[in-house]
Amino acid sequence: MSGIPPALPVPLAYPVHCGTGALGALGAIVQRVAPAHRVAIITDTTVAAAYGPTVEAQLRAHYPAERLQTFVIPPGEQEKTRTRWSALTDALIAWDAGRDTTIIALGGGVVGDLAGFVAATYMRGLAVVQVPTTLLAMVDASVGGKTAVDTPAGKNLVGAFHNPAAVVIDPAVLATLPGPVFRSGLAEMLKHGVIADASYFDRILQALPSLLTAGAAAPQLPELIAGSIHIKADVVAEDTREGGLRQILNAGHTIAHAVERLRDYALLHGEAVAMGLVAEARIAEVAGVARPGLALAVADAVDRAGLPRRIPADLAPAAVVAATHGDKKARGGSVRYALPRGIGEMEPADGRWAVSVSDEIVTEALATLNP
Repeated sequence: MSGIPPALPVPLAYPVHCGTGALGALGAIVQRVAPAHRVAIITDTTVAAAYGPTVEAQLRAHYPAERLQTFVIPPGEQEKTRTRWSALTDALIAWDAGRDTTIIALGGGVVGDLAGFVAATYMRGLAVVQVPTTLLAMVDASVGGKTAVDTPAGKNLVGAFHNPAAVVIDPAVLATLPGPVFRSGLAEMLKHGVIADASYFDRILQALPSLLTAGAAAPQLPELIAGSIHIKADVVAEDTREGGLRQILNAGHTIAHAVERLRDYALLHGEAVAMGLVAEARIAEVAGVARPGLALAVADAVDRAGLPRRIPADLAPAAVVAATHGDKKARGGSVRYALPRGIGEMEPADGRWAVSVSDEIVTEALATLNP
């Protein structure tokens, strides 16, 4: 076990192991945090081809082959459904998986959310180890214990809080990511700066030329991944069930989820979040929450990260506003937004950390976004 990277010093009930080569210690980590009779790896076809053999070899060093099984799904947000959840739980039943089974969620945010929900619900709860393989999943989806599937009415409407036994992050796996998928993760990193830490936001901006040219080989990347995890962990530790402060992690996401739904989830999540961050900064300005100029500052950062700042022109503001009403943060028919006052500062809204904003204000804001 000497090869296990040290856990990050974050205030969570489970370890987050982050370091180059961490994937090579996965078997030892699983044995330490979630020893099991059987181990089920849930992944998608793309990740299975790239890292399935490595992960299986790691686990075979600790478990006989007959007690290991890999369950592979097609890639894409369209797989994060109750139908796919049902198929996976049925497959576990057919494999005679008991409560002494550990799930390995090997993949991006879709696999992490779906496998986490399978673990949360199968026999009232199995241990799960999150092994994110995209930048977005490393800095966001794998940490925090939120699991869910989508429905036709909106994203993540059926889910559960279910903490992992551990998170294992190996930045080296990002070398195989396509450029757009790598950049998608930068949107969540910028979000973390917007909601909590102006200096972290500035460090990302300074590192962007290197991140965009070198990708996974950028020397600043491991420190920036750790920085995002620290920000998210600090928020989650204060509000584990999303009743207050944790709602700031939804910055940009009310508009993002509406755009994703209208686009039938064809956009990368980070692309939608980038659009949402700019749009919600403008909403904050129109609503009188944010200082003037915030939307332009966020849009500039999004541009520099190679991400889209504009909601697709064929999506009318009225259509986007209507789609926001399926958001899980809505209360009493009113849509609520986690709104920034400025970079690194969110509107507390008397401890609710989410502001009810009228459709009229949102429509005006979307119609007056700077081109």
